[in-house]
Amino acid sequence: MADEKTTVRFGVLGCAQISIKLCKAILRAPNTTLQAIGSRSLEKATAFVAQNGLPEAVRVYGSYEAVLEDDQVDAVYIPLPTALHVTWAVRAAERGKHILLEKPVAMNTAELDRILEACEGNGVQFMDGTMWVHHPRTAKMKEALSDEQRFGQLKWIHTCLTYNPGPEFLKHSIRAKPDLDGLGALGDTGWYCIRAILWAMNYQLPKSVLAFPGAILNEEGVIISCGSSLHWEDGRSATFHCSFLSYVTFDVTALGTKGSLRLHDFTLPFEENLGYGTFYESSELDFGKIEPGRWCPKPNEHVVETEAPQEVLMVKEFADLVGKVKFFGEKPEKEWSVVSRKTQIVLDAVKESIQKNYQHIEIKL
Repeated sequence: MADEKTTVRFGVLGCAQISIKLCKAILRAPNTTLQAIGSRSLEKATAFVAQNGLPEAVRVYGSYEAVLEDDQVDAVYIPLPTALHVTWAVRAAERGKHILLEKPVAMNTAELDRILEACEGNGVQFMDGTMWVHHPRTAKMKEALSDEQRFGQLKWIHTCLTYNPGPEFLKHSIRAKPDLDGLGALGDTGWYCIRAILWAMNYQLPKSVLAFPGAILNEEGVIISCGSSLHWEDGRSATFHCSFLSYVTFDVTALGTKGSLRLHDFTLPFEENLGYGTFYESSELDFGKIEPGRWCPKPNEHVVETEAPQEVLMVKEFADLVGKVKFFGEKPEKEWSVVSRKTQIVLDAVKESIQKNYQHIEIKL
Protein backbone atom coordinates (compact mmCIF):
# COMPACT_ATOMS: atom_id res chain seq x y z
CA MET A 1 0.00 0.00 0.00
CA ALA A 2 1.40 3.38 -0.99
CA ASP A 3 2.28 5.86 1.73
CA GLU A 4 0.06 8.88 1.06
CA LYS A 5 2.74 11.23 2.37
CA THR A 6 5.24 10.11 -0.28
CA THR A 7 2.91 9.00 -3.07
CA VAL A 8 3.24 10.54 -6.53
CA ARG A 9 -0.19 11.28 -7.96
CA PHE A 10 -0.53 10.69 -11.70
CA GLY A 11 -2.72 12.23 -14.34
CA VAL A 12 -2.99 10.67 -17.78
CA LEU A 13 -3.54 12.73 -20.93
CA GLY A 14 -5.50 10.64 -23.39
CA CYS A 15 -7.12 7.23 -23.61
CA ALA A 16 -4.78 5.53 -26.08
CA GLN A 17 -4.44 1.74 -25.93
CA ILE A 18 -1.07 2.01 -24.21
CA SER A 19 -2.74 4.08 -21.49
CA ILE A 20 -4.46 0.94 -20.19
CA LYS A 21 -1.13 -0.74 -19.42
CA LEU A 22 0.28 2.40 -17.80
CA CYS A 23 -2.80 3.08 -15.70
CA LYS A 24 -2.61 -0.43 -14.28
CA ALA A 25 1.13 -0.01 -13.72
CA ILE A 26 0.51 3.23 -11.82
CA LEU A 27 -2.05 1.46 -9.63
CA ARG A 28 0.35 -1.41 -9.00
CA ALA A 29 3.53 0.55 -8.26
CA PRO A 30 4.15 1.02 -4.51
CA ASN A 31 4.79 4.77 -4.69
CA THR A 32 2.12 6.02 -7.11
CA THR A 33 -1.60 6.48 -7.41
CA LEU A 34 -3.83 7.22 -10.37
CA GLN A 35 -5.44 10.58 -9.73
CA ALA A 36 -7.01 11.65 -13.03
CA ILE A 37 -7.75 10.76 -16.66
CA GLY A 38 -8.32 13.39 -19.31
CA SER A 39 -9.66 12.99 -22.83
CA ARG A 40 -11.06 15.22 -25.54
CA SER A 41 -14.52 14.42 -24.21
CA LEU A 42 -15.85 13.66 -20.74
CA GLU A 43 -17.82 10.73 -22.14
CA LYS A 44 -14.70 9.06 -23.52
CA ALA A 45 -12.75 9.52 -20.29
CA THR A 46 -15.66 8.15 -18.23
CA ALA A 47 -16.03 5.13 -20.50
CA PHE A 48 -12.28 4.46 -20.36
CA VAL A 49 -12.31 4.30 -16.57
CA ALA A 50 -15.37 2.04 -16.48
CA GLN A 51 -14.33 -0.33 -19.28
CA ASN A 52 -10.89 -0.92 -17.81
CA GLY A 53 -12.01 -1.42 -14.23
CA LEU A 54 -10.17 1.60 -12.87
CA PRO A 55 -11.10 2.87 -9.39
CA GLU A 56 -14.19 5.05 -9.15
CA ALA A 57 -12.13 7.58 -7.22
CA VAL A 58 -10.14 8.42 -10.37
CA ARG A 59 -11.15 11.89 -11.54
CA VAL A 60 -12.30 12.17 -15.15
CA TYR A 61 -11.98 15.28 -17.26
CA GLY A 62 -13.21 16.26 -20.69
CA SER A 63 -9.95 18.00 -21.64
CA TYR A 64 -6.22 17.59 -21.21
CA GLU A 65 -5.99 21.10 -19.81
CA ALA A 66 -8.24 20.19 -16.91
CA VAL A 67 -5.80 17.48 -15.81
CA LEU A 68 -2.97 20.02 -15.81
CA GLU A 69 -5.07 22.43 -13.75
CA ASP A 70 -5.70 19.79 -11.07
CA ASP A 71 -3.57 20.73 -8.04
CA GLN A 72 -3.78 17.11 -6.82
CA VAL A 73 -1.82 15.87 -9.87
CA ASP A 74 1.95 15.74 -9.39
CA ALA A 75 2.99 14.06 -12.64
CA VAL A 76 1.49 13.26 -16.01
CA TYR A 77 1.86 10.40 -18.43
CA ILE A 78 1.47 11.62 -22.02
CA PRO A 79 0.64 8.95 -24.65
CA LEU A 80 -0.73 11.41 -27.23
CA PRO A 81 0.26 11.32 -30.91
CA THR A 82 3.88 12.44 -31.33
CA ALA A 83 2.93 15.65 -33.13
CA LEU A 84 1.10 16.80 -29.99
CA HIS A 85 3.93 16.07 -27.54
CA VAL A 86 5.68 19.41 -27.72
CA THR A 87 2.47 21.33 -27.03
CA TRP A 88 1.23 19.31 -24.08
CA ALA A 89 4.59 18.45 -22.55
CA VAL A 90 5.57 22.11 -22.47
CA ARG A 91 2.21 23.07 -20.98
CA ALA A 92 2.57 20.33 -18.37
CA ALA A 93 6.06 21.50 -17.42
CA GLU A 94 4.89 25.09 -17.16
CA ARG A 95 2.29 23.94 -14.64
CA GLY A 96 4.92 22.13 -12.61
CA LYS A 97 3.88 18.61 -13.60
CA HIS A 98 6.61 15.99 -13.87
CA ILE A 99 6.53 14.25 -17.25
CA LEU A 100 6.59 10.60 -18.33
CA LEU A 101 6.41 10.96 -22.11
CA GLU A 102 5.61 8.12 -24.50
CA LYS A 103 8.12 7.39 -27.26
CA PRO A 104 9.00 8.69 -29.75
CA VAL A 105 9.23 11.80 -27.61
CA ALA A 106 9.07 14.37 -30.40
CA MET A 107 8.95 14.82 -34.14
CA ASN A 108 12.54 16.09 -34.11
CA THR A 109 15.33 17.21 -31.80
CA ALA A 110 14.30 20.86 -31.99
CA GLU A 111 10.89 19.99 -30.56
CA LEU A 112 12.45 17.82 -27.88
CA ASP A 113 14.77 20.67 -26.90
CA ARG A 114 11.72 22.87 -26.30
CA ILE A 115 10.29 20.19 -24.02
CA LEU A 116 13.53 19.69 -22.11
CA GLU A 117 14.07 23.43 -21.72
CA ALA A 118 10.57 23.74 -20.25
CA CYS A 119 11.28 20.85 -17.87
CA GLU A 120 14.56 22.33 -16.71
CA GLY A 121 13.14 25.84 -16.42
CA ASN A 122 10.31 24.62 -14.22
CA GLY A 123 12.26 22.07 -12.17
CA VAL A 124 10.30 19.00 -13.25
CA GLN A 125 11.51 15.46 -13.86
CA PHE A 126 11.49 14.06 -17.41
CA MET A 127 11.59 10.44 -18.56
CA ASP A 128 10.54 8.77 -21.79
CA GLY A 129 8.37 5.65 -21.85
CA THR A 130 10.92 3.10 -23.10
CA MET A 131 9.97 0.27 -20.75
CA TRP A 132 12.50 -2.48 -21.53
CA VAL A 133 15.47 -0.57 -20.12
CA HIS A 134 13.88 -0.86 -16.65
CA HIS A 135 13.68 -4.66 -16.66
CA PRO A 136 16.37 -6.25 -14.43
CA ARG A 137 17.37 -8.39 -17.41
CA THR A 138 18.71 -5.25 -19.07
CA ALA A 139 21.14 -4.61 -16.22
CA LYS A 140 22.30 -8.24 -16.37
CA MET A 141 22.87 -7.97 -20.10
CA LYS A 142 24.99 -4.86 -19.55
CA GLU A 143 27.06 -6.85 -17.06
CA ALA A 144 27.60 -9.49 -19.73
CA LEU A 145 28.62 -6.90 -22.33
CA SER A 146 31.02 -5.31 -19.84
CA ASP A 147 32.79 -8.60 -19.02
CA GLU A 148 36.05 -8.14 -20.91
CA GLN A 149 37.21 -11.67 -20.15
CA ARG A 150 34.16 -13.35 -21.70
CA PHE A 151 32.80 -10.78 -24.15
CA GLY A 152 35.84 -8.67 -24.97
CA GLN A 153 35.26 -5.40 -26.80
CA LEU A 154 31.95 -4.71 -28.51
CA LYS A 155 32.46 -4.49 -32.28
CA TRP A 156 28.99 -4.72 -33.85
CA ILE A 157 25.34 -4.82 -32.86
CA HIS A 158 22.20 -5.48 -34.89
CA THR A 159 18.64 -4.80 -33.81
CA CYS A 160 15.38 -5.60 -35.55
CA LEU A 161 11.86 -4.68 -34.50
CA THR A 162 9.07 -5.38 -36.94
CA TYR A 163 5.41 -6.32 -36.98
CA ASN A 164 2.76 -6.58 -39.66
CA PRO A 165 -0.55 -5.10 -38.41
CA GLY A 166 -2.26 -5.36 -41.80
CA PRO A 167 -3.76 -3.00 -44.37
CA GLU A 168 -6.40 -1.45 -42.08
CA PHE A 169 -3.67 -0.30 -39.70
CA LEU A 170 -1.64 1.17 -42.54
CA LYS A 171 -4.72 2.98 -43.79
CA HIS A 172 -6.21 4.27 -40.55
CA SER A 173 -3.64 4.19 -37.72
CA ILE A 174 -2.26 7.47 -36.41
CA ARG A 175 1.21 5.91 -36.86
CA ALA A 176 0.76 6.23 -40.61
CA LYS A 177 -0.55 9.81 -40.59
CA PRO A 178 1.94 12.65 -41.23
CA ASP A 179 0.05 15.14 -39.07
CA LEU A 180 -0.14 12.81 -36.05
CA ASP A 181 2.77 10.33 -35.90
CA GLY A 182 4.70 11.36 -38.98
CA LEU A 183 7.79 9.33 -38.03
CA GLY A 184 5.89 6.11 -38.80
CA ALA A 185 7.78 2.87 -38.28
CA LEU A 186 11.02 4.77 -37.65
CA GLY A 187 9.47 6.42 -34.61
CA ASP A 188 7.34 3.52 -33.42
CA THR A 189 9.77 0.60 -33.77
CA GLY A 190 13.00 2.23 -34.90
CA TRP A 191 13.14 4.18 -31.64
CA TYR A 192 13.57 0.89 -29.77
CA CYS A 193 16.25 -0.31 -32.20
CA ILE A 194 18.25 2.90 -31.90
CA ARG A 195 17.90 2.99 -28.11
CA ALA A 196 19.16 -0.59 -27.83
CA ILE A 197 22.18 0.22 -29.99
CA LEU A 198 23.05 3.33 -27.99
CA TRP A 199 22.52 1.43 -24.73
CA ALA A 200 25.01 -1.22 -25.83
CA MET A 201 27.46 1.52 -26.87
CA ASN A 202 27.18 3.21 -23.45
CA TYR A 203 25.25 6.01 -25.14
CA GLN A 204 28.20 7.18 -27.21
CA LEU A 205 26.79 8.79 -30.33
CA PRO A 206 27.99 7.43 -33.68
CA LYS A 207 30.08 9.58 -35.97
CA SER A 208 27.74 9.05 -38.91
CA VAL A 209 24.53 7.38 -40.05
CA LEU A 210 23.71 5.90 -43.44
CA ALA A 211 20.17 4.73 -44.17
CA PHE A 212 19.84 1.65 -46.35
CA PRO A 213 18.46 2.23 -49.84
CA GLY A 214 14.94 1.00 -50.35
CA ALA A 215 13.04 2.59 -47.49
CA ILE A 216 9.30 2.22 -48.05
CA LEU A 217 7.03 5.22 -47.56
CA ASN A 218 3.25 5.35 -47.83
CA GLU A 219 1.37 7.69 -50.17
CA GLU A 220 1.53 10.46 -47.57
CA GLY A 221 5.29 10.19 -47.18
CA VAL A 222 5.36 8.36 -43.85
CA ILE A 223 8.08 5.72 -43.40
CA ILE A 224 6.59 2.25 -42.96
CA SER A 225 9.81 0.26 -43.40
CA CYS A 226 13.48 1.23 -43.29
CA GLY A 227 16.91 0.34 -42.00
CA SER A 228 20.24 2.00 -41.36
CA SER A 229 23.88 1.55 -40.43
CA LEU A 230 25.65 3.54 -37.71
CA HIS A 231 29.41 4.09 -37.54
CA TRP A 232 31.76 5.10 -34.72
CA GLU A 233 35.22 6.64 -35.05
CA ASP A 234 36.88 3.67 -33.34
CA GLY A 235 35.59 1.21 -35.96
CA ARG A 236 32.53 -0.08 -34.11
CA SER A 237 29.35 -0.29 -36.16
CA ALA A 238 25.68 -1.16 -35.88
CA THR A 239 22.72 -1.89 -38.10
CA PHE A 240 18.99 -1.98 -37.57
CA HIS A 241 15.75 -2.70 -39.40
CA CYS A 242 12.26 -1.51 -38.45
CA SER A 243 9.03 -2.13 -40.29
CA PHE A 244 5.25 -2.36 -40.34
CA LEU A 245 5.47 -4.89 -43.19
CA SER A 246 7.25 -7.93 -41.72
CA TYR A 247 6.46 -10.71 -39.27
CA VAL A 248 6.79 -9.77 -35.60
CA THR A 249 10.45 -9.82 -34.57
CA PHE A 250 12.21 -8.22 -31.55
CA ASP A 251 15.87 -9.22 -32.00
CA VAL A 252 19.23 -8.02 -30.68
CA THR A 253 22.60 -9.52 -31.56
CA ALA A 254 25.80 -8.05 -30.10
CA LEU A 255 29.24 -9.34 -31.14
CA GLY A 256 32.41 -8.79 -29.18
CA THR A 257 36.01 -9.82 -29.78
CA LYS A 258 35.59 -12.83 -27.48
CA GLY A 259 31.87 -13.50 -27.20
CA SER A 260 28.32 -12.74 -28.28
CA LEU A 261 24.95 -11.89 -26.77
CA ARG A 262 21.54 -12.57 -28.31
CA LEU A 263 17.88 -12.26 -27.43
CA HIS A 264 14.66 -12.42 -29.40
CA ASP A 265 12.27 -10.43 -27.21
CA PHE A 266 14.14 -7.33 -26.14
CA THR A 267 11.21 -4.93 -25.89
CA LEU A 268 8.93 -7.34 -24.02
CA PRO A 269 10.23 -10.58 -22.48
CA PHE A 270 8.29 -13.67 -23.58
CA GLU A 271 7.92 -14.93 -20.00
CA GLU A 272 7.57 -11.70 -18.04
CA ASN A 273 4.09 -12.73 -16.92
CA LEU A 274 5.84 -15.63 -15.16
CA GLY A 275 8.30 -13.28 -13.50
CA TYR A 276 11.45 -13.64 -15.57
CA GLY A 277 13.25 -12.82 -18.80
CA THR A 278 16.08 -14.67 -20.53
CA PHE A 279 19.02 -13.93 -22.79
CA TYR A 280 21.79 -15.97 -24.39
CA GLU A 281 25.53 -15.43 -24.42
CA SER A 282 28.50 -17.46 -25.56
CA SER A 283 32.26 -17.03 -25.48
CA GLU A 284 35.45 -18.42 -26.92
CA LEU A 285 36.15 -19.47 -23.33
CA ASP A 286 33.45 -22.13 -23.77
CA PHE A 287 35.18 -23.89 -26.68
CA GLY A 288 36.69 -26.42 -24.29
CA LYS A 289 33.16 -27.57 -23.47
CA ILE A 290 31.85 -28.24 -26.98
CA GLU A 291 29.34 -31.09 -27.01
CA PRO A 292 29.75 -33.95 -29.53
CA GLY A 293 28.22 -33.09 -32.88
CA ARG A 294 28.43 -29.32 -32.36
CA TRP A 295 30.84 -27.00 -34.15
CA CYS A 296 30.64 -24.31 -31.48
CA PRO A 297 29.71 -24.10 -27.79
CA LYS A 298 26.04 -24.21 -26.90
CA PRO A 299 24.96 -20.71 -25.82
CA ASN A 300 24.48 -20.14 -22.13
CA GLU A 301 20.91 -19.22 -21.21
CA HIS A 302 20.61 -16.66 -18.43
CA VAL A 303 17.31 -16.42 -16.57
CA VAL A 304 16.67 -13.10 -14.81
CA GLU A 305 13.80 -12.93 -12.34
CA THR A 306 11.71 -9.82 -11.88
CA GLU A 307 9.40 -8.80 -9.05
CA ALA A 308 7.05 -6.89 -11.34
CA PRO A 309 6.45 -6.20 -15.05
CA GLN A 310 8.79 -3.71 -16.65
CA GLU A 311 6.13 -1.01 -16.96
CA VAL A 312 5.60 -1.13 -13.19
CA LEU A 313 9.34 -0.88 -12.61
CA MET A 314 9.51 2.08 -14.98
CA VAL A 315 6.71 3.89 -13.17
CA LYS A 316 8.32 3.16 -9.81
CA GLU A 317 11.72 4.45 -10.91
CA PHE A 318 10.19 7.59 -12.39
CA ALA A 319 8.18 8.18 -9.21
CA ASP A 320 11.30 7.66 -7.09
CA LEU A 321 12.97 10.50 -9.00
CA VAL A 322 9.86 12.68 -8.74
CA GLY A 323 9.70 11.98 -5.02
CA LYS A 324 13.27 13.21 -4.53
CA VAL A 325 12.25 16.50 -6.13
CA LYS A 326 8.86 16.86 -4.48
CA PHE A 327 9.56 15.60 -0.97
CA PHE A 328 13.29 16.23 -0.49
CA GLY A 329 13.96 19.31 -2.59
CA GLU A 330 16.51 17.64 -4.88
CA LYS A 331 17.03 18.69 -8.48
CA PRO A 332 15.60 16.54 -11.28
CA GLU A 333 17.84 13.80 -12.63
CA LYS A 334 19.06 14.77 -16.13
CA GLU A 335 20.29 11.34 -17.24
CA TRP A 336 16.98 10.42 -18.87
CA SER A 337 16.80 13.68 -20.79
CA VAL A 338 20.28 13.08 -22.20
CA VAL A 339 19.43 9.52 -23.25
CA SER A 340 16.20 10.60 -24.95
CA ARG A 341 17.94 13.41 -26.79
CA LYS A 342 20.68 11.14 -28.13
CA THR A 343 18.07 8.67 -29.37
CA GLN A 344 16.20 11.48 -31.09
CA ILE A 345 19.39 12.81 -32.69
CA VAL A 346 20.13 9.46 -34.32
CA LEU A 347 16.50 9.00 -35.38
CA ASP A 348 16.59 12.44 -37.04
CA ALA A 349 19.81 11.54 -38.85
CA VAL A 350 18.31 8.33 -40.26
CA LYS A 351 15.30 10.24 -41.53
CA GLU A 352 17.55 12.90 -43.05
CA SER A 353 19.63 10.25 -44.81
CA ILE A 354 16.47 8.80 -46.38
CA GLN A 355 15.27 12.25 -47.43
CA LYS A 356 18.67 13.04 -49.00
CA ASN A 357 18.69 9.92 -51.16
CA TYR A 358 20.64 7.79 -48.68
CA GLN A 359 23.61 10.05 -48.07
CA HIS A 360 25.94 9.75 -45.09
CA ILE A 361 24.80 12.08 -42.33
CA GLU A 362 27.37 13.33 -39.83
CA ILE A 363 26.08 13.35 -36.25
CA LYS A 364 26.18 16.69 -34.49
CA LEU A 365 25.12 17.45 -30.92
